[in-house]
Amino acid sequence: MSIPPQNPPIISGSTTSIDGGATGLEAYLLNLLHQHQISASSLRHQSEKAKKEATKAGVRVSELLVDAVNGGVQESFLHQKQIELEIRALTTTVNRFQKQTHQWLAASRSLNTAIKEIGDFENWIKVMEYDCKSIATAIRNIHQA
Repeated sequence: MSIPPQNPPIISGSTTSIDGGATGLEAYLLNLLHQHQISASSLRHQSEKAKKEATKAGVRVSELLVDAVNGGVQESFLHQKQIELEIRALTTTVNRFQKQTHQWLAASRSLNTAIKEIGDFENWIKVMEYDCKSIATAIRNIHQA
């Protein structure tokens, strides 16, 4: 916003005054200089005001950008914490299942061993029965002969 220059009245006549004061041309130039100084001061004031507003706007934009970036980072951090908690829970569950599986495997092996022993015992009984029958037949044959 600039101030339009005011045109001072044109003074006709001599360029010097009797009492040594400013002449019409000098008054016009002084008035023009004064208007220029006012206009320049106003422009400086406006540019300073615009500069301050631009600085405030820049700071605000920076804050908004930082908030936007930090919001994403914060959300990622929260997701990471949740994932870590779930990993710990899963690790605990896996360890528990692993212990249970080892117990089942030990029980299965123990049962397998018992079944083998029963099979061995049954086989031993059959062998003993066969041997006893063989001995009994041999004794009967000896007794009959």
